[in-house]
Amino acid sequence: MRFTQEHRSLYDTTSNFIKNEINPHVDEWEKAGIFPAHELFKKMGDLGLLGIDKPEQFGGLGLDWSYTLMFSEALGEIACGGIPMAVGVQACMATPALARFGSDELRQEFLMPTIAGDYVACLGVSEVGAGSDVASIKTTARSDGDDYIISGSKMWITNGTQADFMCMLANTSADPAHRNKSLIIVPLKSKGVTISKKLEKLGMRSSDTAQIHFDDVRVPKKNRIGEEGQGFFYQMRQFQEERMFAAAKQVMAMENAVRDVINYTSQRTAFGKSLIENQSIQFRLAELETEIESLRALLYRSVENYVAGEDVTPLASMAKLKAGRLAREVADSCLQYYGGMGFMNETPISRMFRDTRLASIGGGADEIMLTIVAKNMIKRR
Repeated sequence: MRFTQEHRSLYDTTSNFIKNEINPHVDEWEKAGIFPAHELFKKMGDLGLLGIDKPEQFGGLGLDWSYTLMFSEALGEIACGGIPMAVGVQACMATPALARFGSDELRQEFLMPTIAGDYVACLGVSEVGAGSDVASIKTTARSDGDDYIISGSKMWITNGTQADFMCMLANTSADPAHRNKSLIIVPLKSKGVTISKKLEKLGMRSSDTAQIHFDDVRVPKKNRIGEEGQGFFYQMRQFQEERMFAAAKQVMAMENAVRDVINYTSQRTAFGKSLIENQSIQFRLAELETEIESLRALLYRSVENYVAGEDVTPLASMAKLKAGRLAREVADSCLQYYGGMGFMNETPISRMFRDTRLASIGGGADEIMLTIVAKNMIKRR
């Protein structure tokens, strides 16, 4: 994949924003367990960073996904995992289907203010009994004239305590599981919506995560994205962008971790020489760097094919699988070379160690990615 000066300029804009507006506050937000999403997203919206690949008529930049790739990679420079994840929900997870299949009226009402950073969005797919198994969700949206009446609960909702609306997957008929679902925009100030609790997590601490209940919530049918019964397929397409984003934001984070540990082991001495002079450490870091570059190549191929209009579900799933596993490996290996300091919360690698564990669970567990890849292999034969 070849990048232009415009790609590099977008990366630099994002990187500079992170240095000035995010990283100086990360420790404070991690301690608080939340960051000011409306305030931060508004600043990002003003720079055009929340609608890079979205239609110009609704405030986006109208660029292809290779530019979103640059933005996503740059987010890996944020000194934690929670904020990149929250931004990814806003830009790459809760809005692709709305942008592609939503009516002009719906996009005017919800997509445009989300791109501008005036609204905070969240995605409502997972439930207590249906995480990676999307077909098993139980939340229902019953037809009542021109409205849906929604009942159920959504779990592990990123941005959940601050979001203005949810892009929700719900059952709208009694048809078979893959044909009975619709994506619906649900304003979270609607009567019957309850933020059950803000969830406490092992990592991703600066990103607020919630369980949300819906008790006979009335939503107009005009808030449905696209055709009724097509929600499962819309969501599967939306997952392609989510998984490419998940891989992209890990690449730079892993590169920075390797760079930081090289700096640390160059300064720390043991037995009369710096740690980096040990060949075993050099070789291990070289292996990790090679794996990171391999992931980047896989990711770039996936994005290139996606821009060309291909279904990249298998490639995106491979990239997400590899990113999740490799991020854990990088964090664990780098932490080891910090010795006792690696186990201290004050050391950034310990935060990465906690945060990266989610990468193999959220957005589809490793086992789901393997299932997708295996089915594609068998189908090709």
